[in-house]
Amino acid sequence: MSWPTAATDAPTDAAAHVPEDGAAQAAAAHAVADATEAADVFARAAWTGIAEPGDGAAGLLVQALGAAPALTAVLDLWTPARLAAVVAESGAVDEARAEGADDLAALLDQGLQRWRPRLSSGEVIRSLHQAARASTRLLLPGDVLWPVGVDDLGLHAPLALWWRGIPGALLALSNSIALVGARAASGYGEHVAMEASAGLVDRGFAIVSGAAYGIDGMAHRAALASSGVTVAFLAGGADRYYPSGHDELLGRIATQGAVISELPCGSAPTKWRFLQRNRLIAASSAATVVLEAGWRSGSLNTAGHASALGRPLGAVPGPVTSPTSAGCHRLIREYDAVCVTNAAEMAELVGERMLQLTLDLPADEGGTAGFGGRTSEQIRVFDALSSRSPRTVNDIARRAGLSAAAVQGSLGALDLEGAVRERETGWVRAG
Repeated sequence: MSWPTAATDAPTDAAAHVPEDGAAQAAAAHAVADATEAADVFARAAWTGIAEPGDGAAGLLVQALGAAPALTAVLDLWTPARLAAVVAESGAVDEARAEGADDLAALLDQGLQRWRPRLSSGEVIRSLHQAARASTRLLLPGDVLWPVGVDDLGLHAPLALWWRGIPGALLALSNSIALVGARAASGYGEHVAMEASAGLVDRGFAIVSGAAYGIDGMAHRAALASSGVTVAFLAGGADRYYPSGHDELLGRIATQGAVISELPCGSAPTKWRFLQRNRLIAASSAATVVLEAGWRSGSLNTAGHASALGRPLGAVPGPVTSPTSAGCHRLIREYDAVCVTNAAEMAELVGERMLQLTLDLPADEGGTAGFGGRTSEQIRVFDALSSRSPRTVNDIARRAGLSAAAVQGSLGALDLEGAVRERETGWVRAG
């Protein structure tokens, strides 16, 4: 496996050949800077495919070493102890402890077991070529268009973002409101979403959502119909529109707004990635409003991220007899969400500093509410399985971005649950 040469050693080699002429020195310095920047771009593009969204260990390593040196360290087979020593020297150990990781070496060892099966320069190059064909660009932290709100996610912030659309849509995220809700929306919910989206656009807000059926789709459509700006965060690659029934809608969003993903082009959406995508919706927006949601709706996961980040959270009430509004009533009753009924009240959420309680959802990297109570690792393992083609533990580990040991543990739990079955050549989904 061959990777482009890292630019970190370039300054030493170049200095030996730089003439004393000032112009030549400046040109050489620019060349070194360009090479370093190119290495960082390639490395961050690689990390989006090597680490799953929200991987805190990857975030820690990149924060401590930089994207390119961190990738080089993984490729050069650094030991967990050596990586832990470098991270400790960088001063990032406090951030790791804040995440509950007292044993840095163990945390990084688990990360290495997840990342190394995915190391492939060919995959990175293919994703870059695919991005170019799909007019998809790579956005890095610190870029002018970078949505600074996602930095509040700390070690779980995206290492880079892939996007299609117009630059103004990314700039509009600083004054945006996320509208989320049930996929199986009622006529009432869709009407409220349409009125809310149009009313917020009229007040100068951009609309953020996840492009799903139901509430999400209506929020996007109403924003476009009102000549407003809307941004869709996807759980798969920015070139892989999902759901397929929203191909035309997402095409319009990419033309008049923006479609964003933290996964490289061609990546498939999975349940785990939907959960992690929700944190970007909440973090990039100034406030989040749940318009309609069942008792265990995935929209509550987005609400949980908004609450944990200190973002204002609103919920629209519905008929007390409607199960599709039970989640909104739960947010209002149990989690201090503000009851909002129209665009004006939703707009009032922005700018207010409210004391909010974190949602009582499972705390495993964003919770797994609405997915049968499985852990995040079990969700990722189940996503990586096929119902027809048996897959080995190592193959599942590569697909899920987990260590082989973690896969074996999750398979055991899923086997007891009756959700998976072991065959002679590997594991499959049951049923």
